[in-house]
Amino acid sequence: MESTLEAPALTESQQIIDLEKQYVLQNYGRYPLVLDRGKGCYLYDLDGKKYLDLISGIGVNALGHAHPRIMKVIKEQSAKLIHTSNLYFHRYQGLLAKKLCETSGLDRVFFCNSGTEAVEGAIKMCKSHGHKISPDKYEFIALDDSFHGRTVGALSLTGQPKYRKDFEPLMPGVKFVPRRDDAALEAAFSERTCGIFIEGIQGEGGINPICTRFFQKARELADRYDALLVCDEIQSGVGRPGVHYSYHLHQPVIMPDIMVAAKPVACGLPLGFVVANERAAAAIAPGMHGTTFGGGALACRVALEFYEMLDELLPQMNRVGEYFRQELRGLQSKFSFIKEVRGAGLMIGVELDRPGKQMVTDGMAHGLLFNCTHDTVLRFLPPYILTEKEVDLAMRGLKKVFQQAKRTKL
Repeated sequence: MESTLEAPALTESQQIIDLEKQYVLQNYGRYPLVLDRGKGCYLYDLDGKKYLDLISGIGVNALGHAHPRIMKVIKEQSAKLIHTSNLYFHRYQGLLAKKLCETSGLDRVFFCNSGTEAVEGAIKMCKSHGHKISPDKYEFIALDDSFHGRTVGALSLTGQPKYRKDFEPLMPGVKFVPRRDDAALEAAFSERTCGIFIEGIQGEGGINPICTRFFQKARELADRYDALLVCDEIQSGVGRPGVHYSYHLHQPVIMPDIMVAAKPVACGLPLGFVVANERAAAAIAPGMHGTTFGGGALACRVALEFYEMLDELLPQMNRVGEYFRQELRGLQSKFSFIKEVRGAGLMIGVELDRPGKQMVTDGMAHGLLFNCTHDTVLRFLPPYILTEKEVDLAMRGLKKVFQQAKRTKL
């Protein structure tokens, strides 16, 4: 007699996951978690389980989730004007450009949609600047362990072979140097160099700060060889390190020719930008570069609201970030596999002596969302509104995660 038992019905979460597996390009190693809503520093899955968000969309959701001021602006502006294209003007692009120039110390802005697109704009700016001097001035310098994006140009500047190997040959003329090696940096420069790209704090490379001495050397060499110094602030800027941009951490401030940023500036809406001094901006004439979506009315107005709040948040971010690192160092003294705690502001890395992927999974089970980068560095990029109360909650969960890791044999 045939069995009449039926297979159990799939949960809503599994249906969503299966649908994506069938129809979405399988280029992400996703965790089996379907998020439904967020409030403040917390996210909730379809079953209502609560998670402390310590990664904020990889540094994007600067003000957490459903922030009332951002929601109010989105509601008001979406009812009036979302997109116009750059054929016309709207109220907010010029105002935001002024704010970006004032906070960066640079002169002119190009708006785009993402970090990698901002990097592409900076690459073109450097190439055009070099071409005006000599057709042979097209080489770039970038750093080992850097990450500048996924497009062909940005990937060419990314100093991690694992990201480049499947797409080579890429853009020619890129030299990579270690981030602390002044001699290698000087040897890489020549009259053929048109630009050098530096992340003030390497994000995907493991939360590695660039020291003032090396940064100053890059500035001196760029000036000597008439090349452009580009600061990639996509992950390490726009308030994340406790200052507006990571190059402000160096005293006196070492100014770039070009700065690129994106992630947190529009609190979850796609927006990136290139800010340049007049010397670099002069390399791009009308018709040489453009974008369809970049600098739309909705994204720019949200970014203006965010910048109005940022200065008030910075003291809290520095205080809470230092408290977070102190508490993590307390755990370091208890768990020998934690090698180092580093970072600035609310950009924090915990380097391990082992892969950290399982700890990320264990963290989810304890209601914590963070990730692992460079294989062995736990990365924390929490919302800017994080308080000591949330840090204490995170520590309770991380202690359990580390205890599980301690019991697990390598």
